[in-house]
Amino acid sequence: MVLFAVMGLYTIGYGFSLSFAEWNGFTPNWTWVGLDNYADLLWRDPVHAPAVREAATNTLWVVIAVPVLTIAISFPLAVLLNSVKRFSGVLRSVYFLPHVTAGVAVYFSWQYILEPNGAINTLLGALGLGSLEQPQGWLGNPDTALGTLVVVMVWSAVPVAVLLYLAALQSVDPAVLEAAQIDGAGWWRTNSAVVWPLVRTTTLVVGLLELRDALQGFQVFLVMTNGGPGNHTNVLGLQTYTYAFQSELRPTLGLASALGWLLFLAALLIALLSHRATRKAA
Repeated sequence: MVLFAVMGLYTIGYGFSLSFAEWNGFTPNWTWVGLDNYADLLWRDPVHAPAVREAATNTLWVVIAVPVLTIAISFPLAVLLNSVKRFSGVLRSVYFLPHVTAGVAVYFSWQYILEPNGAINTLLGALGLGSLEQPQGWLGNPDTALGTLVVVMVWSAVPVAVLLYLAALQSVDPAVLEAAQIDGAGWWRTNSAVVWPLVRTTTLVVGLLELRDALQGFQVFLVMTNGGPGNHTNVLGLQTYTYAFQSELRPTLGLASALGWLLFLAALLIALLSHRATRKAA
């Protein structure tokens, strides 16, 4: 209880109080500013408000794309893995590798692959698709940088989603599938009209998990692009980190705390909506 009070309640209260203050992290006293930090982030400050709006737009694209793509890839893949009889354990282990190897080292590996002379451009050239190569690298081109990071996030998210779908598929009553086949439903019809509705609760869980990670995650953006090129991959989580540790402007720890609380409120709203949707689905 003492550990929870110190590391949990005190930290939360401290951070919430800091969101109403201006502090550089070193001086013994804060400068109380009230709601100025929130006003500066949302509309008032000519420097911070546009940066936050741009980061919010990028975050919105990530929040939409990552869950949708993860679900669109994971469910068919889980169906295929569930139908494999031989070497099923080996195949599931192979598809789960991206999750257990995810981390800073993997992001550096992706950077190497996506360089101007990296494996992606080399492969495209070898296949005669040189027109698709990116001379600046896939992370150096403003038009492809954010989409490329979304692909990396989906690559990391698919294994857990596949595992959840596999668990849901194995709980489906075989008699239901046999009845669909007897009625003349093919593979596509069975999975789209019978299996997919039966695993909708799992779909909501996967969507909620990926919404949370896409909204609050920033590690991949920090390591691979640091928000570049030209803030085209800057997201709210990274913007919060920048205010806290990298800003060269006026003391911005209070701004970082305020933006963190705005992110928390957004995550809480998404969680409440998802919980309500899950209850309806159940």
